[in-house]
Amino acid sequence: MQSSGSPKVRGWIFDVYPSNIGEMAVWIISENGQRIRLTDKFQPKIYVSGIKEEQEKLVGKIYANPDVANWNFIYKFVQPMDSEKSRVLEITLKDCRKVSSLTNQILKIGDYMRLEVHNCDLRGDRTYFFTHDLFPLAFLEVENLKADLKYTLLDSVESINYTLPPMRIMHLKIEIAKTRKIASLQDPIANISLEQEEKRFIIDSGNEAEKLLQLSKMVKKLDPDIIVTKGGDSYIFSYLLQRAIVSEMSDKFILSRDEVPFVPKTQQGKTFFSYGRTFYKAPTIRLYGRVHIDAGNTFILNESSFQGLFEIARICRAPLHTSSRSSIGSSMSSLQFYQAFKQEMLIPRNKSIPESFKSAYELLVADRGGFVYEPKVGIHDNTGEVDFSSMYPSLMVNNNISAETVLCKCCPDSHLRIPELNYNVCEKRKGVVPKVLKLVVDKRLKYKRLRDEVINPKLKEMYDNRQIALKWILVTCFGYLGYRNAKFGTVDGHIGVCAFGRAAFLRAARISESRGFEVLHGIVDSLWLKKDDSNLEDYENLCREVSDEIGIPLNFEGRYKWIVFLPSKMHPNVGVLNRYYGVMDSGKIKVRGIEVRKHDTPRFVYNAQMEMINMFSTANNSTEFMQKIPKVLNVVKAYRLKLINGEVPIEDLIVFKHLSKNPKHYQQHASQVIAAEQLIAEGSKVRAGNSVSFVFTDSNNKRFDRRVKAE
Repeated sequence: MQSSGSPKVRGWIFDVYPSNIGEMAVWIISENGQRIRLTDKFQPKIYVSGIKEEQEKLVGKIYANPDVANWNFIYKFVQPMDSEKSRVLEITLKDCRKVSSLTNQILKIGDYMRLEVHNCDLRGDRTYFFTHDLFPLAFLEVENLKADLKYTLLDSVESINYTLPPMRIMHLKIEIAKTRKIASLQDPIANISLEQEEKRFIIDSGNEAEKLLQLSKMVKKLDPDIIVTKGGDSYIFSYLLQRAIVSEMSDKFILSRDEVPFVPKTQQGKTFFSYGRTFYKAPTIRLYGRVHIDAGNTFILNESSFQGLFEIARICRAPLHTSSRSSIGSSMSSLQFYQAFKQEMLIPRNKSIPESFKSAYELLVADRGGFVYEPKVGIHDNTGEVDFSSMYPSLMVNNNISAETVLCKCCPDSHLRIPELNYNVCEKRKGVVPKVLKLVVDKRLKYKRLRDEVINPKLKEMYDNRQIALKWILVTCFGYLGYRNAKFGTVDGHIGVCAFGRAAFLRAARISESRGFEVLHGIVDSLWLKKDDSNLEDYENLCREVSDEIGIPLNFEGRYKWIVFLPSKMHPNVGVLNRYYGVMDSGKIKVRGIEVRKHDTPRFVYNAQMEMINMFSTANNSTEFMQKIPKVLNVVKAYRLKLINGEVPIEDLIVFKHLSKNPKHYQQHASQVIAAEQLIAEGSKVRAGNSVSFVFTDSNNKRFDRRVKAE
């Protein structure tokens, strides 16, 4: 750790967090590779709205509050729908860690009805970035003045060819000397493994106190920027802290760059429900001056590597440790909060825009989701697939869909109307949602173009990971628009996007049919088309015409040698919307909705099904496909024989299942519940949202505890 001796430093802003009261610690990775700690004065602001008399009463009650630095009456846009600013009470706090407690005091003073608090959900580090118009890993020049820091930004979130500092990334693993089948906090440390820059270090000598002290010294010596664990949030760091307490050296056990000892975590993990599934999220274990990433508690890193994570942190203006753990919806919220902050629009504590009243007929007409063409069951030759690029996000941008623009009061006679419901959309101002989405849509298109143009494999991978990260924001933005807790969401806008989407999709299908194509299948934003004697140019011309007509890019994904649309298991004559497999002219195999795509499929089943598909993939048409069926059935027989003869490794038979609720709340002894109960009996903590792994031992046994064996 170094403090800057020079008044000016050029480099990348790496980490920000509250230090002393009224101060923020700021870590810079300088151009010459130094890790420099600076301190800046910072006092956050919250805002209180309500009638004038209530605001003035509040001033009298908080005047002597020790957490309040000062207050003032100013004008802001209070509600997203407001077209004029209103008077609000601006309260400046001495310490950003006191925002939550002061918010609760104010709400209590107003009996939770008469006063509303705004911008109170922004954490101190995020507020600091917003206030200074900065973002993580921004390249800048910072001048260390006596009173505060002065920033000169030399970077932009819109940049696609930005440079990043060389990161030191350490992987930390702990091996526990278990005394039972399941490790516990009371078990001693067996060894500690560290990997950084292709070098591996093993700490396995000495007693526990010496091992922990060696770990602290090694981390300080190697000085990593990022420490990656698997289970650090949920178990590893809690375990290490417990062993440090037992060894009476918790004050010396330091992994942060800022020399702050670990403190026991008081925050509990949370279980939440999203898109039909229950998830469990462990509480964050924070390091200071370094970033801890739990590989088991990060979605974006697993989907798009570090390049995708850095892109999300930059564009969403969220600290790295937060970005790595955030859901994509939370990242989307951060983008919207910054845009609102920039437009002097207050961020509500709770969603404040209700759904407009609709008659039963209006609901029947409008609330219908996306348009689909039921697939024609069977195998089809020479089928082309076309796909709208970011269809729903593009519709939201093109049609200005946001909470404050749909059914706005300023444009009742707007020419921009939502189909079928005829709702007006604002023409006087651009909404928060389309503003932030335009940035994401435009950047992703540029990354995809660069990925396809460059030859260098490292650059190709980098651009691909960045566009994948942005893709997930675009994938979730439509659902988040209708989410009940989205502060700039709107159910009416959500319904409107579906209506615009249905109209665009139907127009694309009609244009395709007018050009002689047959629609074999269609779902929301993708069409599978067939035309005798068609060539690639026919598909490309069609895409160009539809793109020009509708205003959203329609891409030709490729042509299949053959594709199989599978039927429903319950109704053999009815096709399933998203269950198919096929081989393109390029040789690429595309599979959806079958076992090889499911996360809980045992490796044995995956290998068997992939071998069957690979054998089919050598067929050039449906006739050759049918001729290969006997050989494919022989594959099934061979795998069955391996299983009967006990030739399959036990790890290839492991099944993974998700728990939608706590094990004790299940009424039936399903396989995953039995496995969870076995783990609990061994001392493990199993919660709703966790996954359990097990093997089937005797699935029909009358004693349910003998049906499976937990891993």
